[in-house]
Amino acid sequence: MCRRYVSPDAASIEREFKLPRSQWQFTENFNTAPAQTVPAVRGVNGKSEGVLLRWGFGKSGAFNAPIETLATGARYGAPWKHGRRCIIPALGFYQWHVAPDGGKQPFYVHVDDQDVFGFAGLWERSSTDANAVTEWCAIITLPANPLMAEIDNAETRMPAILRREQREPWLFGAVEDAGAALAAYANERTIAYAVSRRVDAPRNNDETLLEPLQTDVD
Repeated sequence: MCRRYVSPDAASIEREFKLPRSQWQFTENFNTAPAQTVPAVRGVNGKSEGVLLRWGFGKSGAFNAPIETLATGARYGAPWKHGRRCIIPALGFYQWHVAPDGGKQPFYVHVDDQDVFGFAGLWERSSTDANAVTEWCAIITLPANPLMAEIDNAETRMPAILRREQREPWLFGAVEDAGAALAAYANERTIAYAVSRRVDAPRNNDETLLEPLQTDVD
């Protein structure tokens, strides 16, 4: 599962994904949560564009799309079939480890070969009337690599992170090409460390959330 992540600023996204300068305005978000509006990249007429989408599908608000349900699930089948794929830029994400006593310790996770990376996502559009159109997105999740399985010991899942060379086939390729891009990120490229439980509350949103948890050493 992915339910909290760090979103880059506009300039970093435009530079990393080679986007034309856009009118979108937002700042780096150190504790992005479901139901918030988030920056994403999608393909339109063979070109990449930056767009702001609501994180969470429709009334259900489902913010993760399990890979196992993409082709046949009622919620994600249509956007998958029709190629409504997007990339959701990130600097890293948070994952919670369940301790023997039931307590949950957050970890900050990122990768060592991409400063700004992208989650594979799906987007959809809905309207309640002619004047109200909302566009949604969800992050695809899949079985975790070994490191992430140790951290997310309750669900053993992780978000689908794209390698740089997978971005174009994900956005513009056939369904088969896009499906081939979905795999757990290499274990040796994944870095994780414990952080403060302040991240549990979305209202806490500052750079100190990324600091490694300080522990007393005898």
